[in-house]
Amino acid sequence: MKTPLILLLTFILSYTAKAQLFVQKNAYTHADTLRGSLTPLRSCYDINFYHLDVKFDIDKRFISGSNKFKFTAVSDFRKLQFDLYDNLKIEKVIYHGNELPYSREYNAVFITFPDTIRKGIKDEFTVFYSGHPIEAKKAPMESGVVFAKDSLGNPFVATACESKGASIWWPNKDHLSDEVDSMLISISVPNDLKEVSNGRLRKVTDLKNGYSRYDWFVNSAINNYNVAVDIGKYTHFEDQYRGESGNLTLDYWVLPYNLSRAKIDFAKNVKPMLAAYEYWFGPYPFYKDGYKLVETPYPAMEHQSAISYGGYLIGGPKNELIGVNGGTKWDFVIVHESAHEWFGNSITAKDLADLWIHEAFASYAQSLFVEKQYGRKAGQEYIYKGRSGISNDAPIVAAHNVNQMGSGDMYSKGSVLLNMIRMIINDDEKWRSILRGLNQTFYHRTVTYDQVVDYINEKSGKNVKPIFDQYLLYKDIPTLELKEIDGKLNSRWIASDKYFDMPLLITTPNGKQQFIFPLTQFMPLPVSGISKENIVIDTFNYYFNRLPD
Repeated sequence: MKTPLILLLTFILSYTAKAQLFVQKNAYTHADTLRGSLTPLRSCYDINFYHLDVKFDIDKRFISGSNKFKFTAVSDFRKLQFDLYDNLKIEKVIYHGNELPYSREYNAVFITFPDTIRKGIKDEFTVFYSGHPIEAKKAPMESGVVFAKDSLGNPFVATACESKGASIWWPNKDHLSDEVDSMLISISVPNDLKEVSNGRLRKVTDLKNGYSRYDWFVNSAINNYNVAVDIGKYTHFEDQYRGESGNLTLDYWVLPYNLSRAKIDFAKNVKPMLAAYEYWFGPYPFYKDGYKLVETPYPAMEHQSAISYGGYLIGGPKNELIGVNGGTKWDFVIVHESAHEWFGNSITAKDLADLWIHEAFASYAQSLFVEKQYGRKAGQEYIYKGRSGISNDAPIVAAHNVNQMGSGDMYSKGSVLLNMIRMIINDDEKWRSILRGLNQTFYHRTVTYDQVVDYINEKSGKNVKPIFDQYLLYKDIPTLELKEIDGKLNSRWIASDKYFDMPLLITTPNGKQQFIFPLTQFMPLPVSGISKENIVIDTFNYYFNRLPD
């Protein structure tokens, strides 16, 4: 997207092309299936609680520690799968004080219990592990641990693992469909550094060996890739926001030399963002865990209640609305990544193939922020300018059960799609109630493509499913054909989805706006005096091809 309006998104997506994050495979391996499928060895147990306890030896770029799995048996079983990348060593797996036998296949680990664990039983085991984790050189588009230094030469370390999964640095049941209900994150770091993770800080313990342990408790359901470690020479400041569910704590962790800038930038962006999103989506989903921005050595990531903020890597807030109040800058990282607290963190796709549920809604949310600040037209202009970043290279929804992401078009094309759905519903209060209803119905839940689309279909009272299917399941956008037949102007859609049916808003020759309803076969337009020469179609809000006259 080569416009000042979305400069930072261009910056982030430039990593996408290099890292090939969204390039879809034509063939999948057994390793892909082990990673992406919810097999009986995974579906047999439901994760309730993790206690992740890890020491970071930054000089050696080495981690060691354990993770306790507390679970409920969903069916009878003796064997289960958890996940840990095979470059990391499993020291032992402890169950009721005894070591369990295990085997490894690619990045999957299989453990066998001495007796059958019966359905409904609550149980636990602990995995001890160590090693040099994969390092991410271009996070967040590459997954792993970032071992960097700040501009003063101090250690600056963070995790980012959305695409490859959290098992790239810690053992867990690494499937989006099963979020842990709550979690204790204990991270040990050298005494001269501070560590920030998700949730609320319970205590800091001096371990008397040159290290301190930071214990963070997450009160809410959290998906694995959102679990974050941030280590640096942080300074902290705080604020509060009076929101729909009461007082929300705002905590900010930044490098000391960015403190004065952060106090200005965060104050300017965070509360207006929260006001806009609570208006459109409902209450911030994690009041129990608070809202945090944490400075990181990479651009951005939506880590739940601990959003990774790398805006100062490129000099600070970059988005500018030309012509609005003389040009108003706002912070893309804050506005986009915070939207994921609703779409991505509270509402989470069950499969990575449906990551559009996270990214389309979060990208669309940016336009709603702009609209709330500067008016409807400004929000629509924001969406329209984003079209330059659409490539129509591959379907937005990828293959399921193989841990695969779809096209990077899920950002801009997804945003355009949601704006079209709003136009078709043609009732802003109903549209707002749908967005808020999604967040109420699927609060802290994992969802499928059909659940989201069917909900919008039902609540809108319109059959918008074929529109979602065309724009998400196929790479090509539909084409409108207009043709004079027997002296009347006819229209039809040429589309990959055989059921495609999308109304369009036009301006008639007498200056009135009305909808037309093209189908996949030619139908005359019921508009008096309409012709190819005088029909005016709303191509500002609708995104499609049109055959030349």
